[in-house]
Amino acid sequence: MKNNTYEIPAALKAAAKEAYGKAYAPYSQFHVGSAALTTQGNIVQGCNVENASYGLTICAERNCIGHAVANGEQSFQMIVIYTEQDKLTPPCGACRQVIAEFFEQSAPVIAINHKDEQQVWTVAQLLPDAFTPKDLLEL
Repeated sequence: MKNNTYEIPAALKAAAKEAYGKAYAPYSQFHVGSAALTTQGNIVQGCNVENASYGLTICAERNCIGHAVANGEQSFQMIVIYTEQDKLTPPCGACRQVIAEFFEQSAPVIAINHKDEQQVWTVAQLLPDAFTPKDLLEL
């Protein structure tokens, strides 16, 4: 359920905000930072990286998850998305699908902003009936 009352570890919030500062967004000027807490207790970061060929842009959330996977981690507790927008920013559709691949359906996805506001969803709320590895036929 959407709410504004979730205890976010301070280090996770700080990591998402730090990642925001590293975003490469020369075209949209829409900077996004993300940080995820792995089940092993590590924090990984990602930021959006735009490209002149717009379709090749990678979002902060997918960058964050990819960074973790490249470092050998594939299981997460929660993810935080930081922007300096007044309206709290949920993940895009592509990011929702990638989050559903690696996070439990009950895991929190938390949008925060520069005013220290927050919005919390579960993975299941963002992408009900997601297609996940559990849906693939076993051969």
